[in-house]
Amino acid sequence: MYAQLFMFKTAPGKRSEAEKLADACAPLKAMNGFRRATYFGDYDNNEYGSLYIWETKEDMEAALKEIGPRMQEATNAIAIEPPFRRVYEVYEP
Repeated sequence: MYAQLFMFKTAPGKRSEAEKLADACAPLKAMNGFRRATYFGDYDNNEYGSLYIWETKEDMEAALKEIGPRMQEATNAIAIEPPFRRVYEVYEP
């Protein structure tokens, strides 16, 4: 399995927009290999993020190819600095 961590920072007062962005990710649930998503935020510091878990790296990359550009555009509209994205292989004992 693979995990994708995505983080971004907004100007103050953008919590609602960040939550709408998370809501817009609902179509991911229907994509091949999608396992789960968790959304979180540090509302005092205007930092928001998501953690997505995928069955395979190929599933994750296919999803990013399909919806990545739209999500990047939506994030860029509210982020005040470049988003942080990392991919990790998941270990489950």
